Amino acid sequence: MKLQRLLRMPVDLAMTLALFFLMGYQLWGEAAHEWAGAAILVLLCCHHLLNLRWYGALPKGRYSPLRALSTAVNFLLLGAMLLQLGSGMVMSRYVFDFLPISGGMATARRLHLLGCYWAFFLTGVHLGLHWGGVLARFPWAGPAAPVWRRRLLFAVGLAVALYGAVVFFQRQCVDYLFLRTEFAFLDYGEPIPLFYLDYFCLMGLWVFLGHGAARLLKSRASR
Repeated sequence: MKLQRLLRMPVDLAMTLALFFLMGYQLWGEAAHEWAGAAILVLLCCHHLLNLRWYGALPKGRYSPLRALSTAVNFLLLGAMLLQLGSGMVMSRYVFDFLPISGGMATARRLHLLGCYWAFFLTGVHLGLHWGGVLARFPWAGPAAPVWRRRLLFAVGLAVALYGAVVFFQRQCVDYLFLRTEFAFLDYGEPIPLFYLDYFCLMGLWVFLGHGAARLLKSRASR
């Protein structure tokens, strides 16, 4: 059990970083994109093996609004990840080229676009719902931190979220989430730091919203 707790954070961190890498398809090329996708598949399996107790606890206990929301987000995220990985295997020309799959490329491309953006944003919400536990690991940022520091961290988080909201609309993410377009716009000349700044803030937007939802539901439950 202790080993499981020690492994969870590195596995989750590696999976999140790999997801960021995947969003920059045009920056690294198709082969690297596929290998990162294969790594996420392995990490996803490890993540669920390390959290088997969560599945065993599903039929037990009362479902508060926060638990219900967290459970729904977890299953939606799993579905989006499987959609992303499955469609990626269909389109693969390197890592999974040995699979006897033919045809369906146009449908797989649309589903891959859909799965990739839903997985990215749902990962942010998932992280946000558990952000209190993440902060608790760091005394300088957790509930025991001075009020001024917590307010400063909130201000930084709000600034990141506001910029992420601007990026969300500038990069036409709504079109990708609801398949209003079949192709993602890829700027092959975009500077790498600028691209990842935008996507870091995009993720930050959903972490901020998820954390806010968790705090609101907890405060209502305690009344």
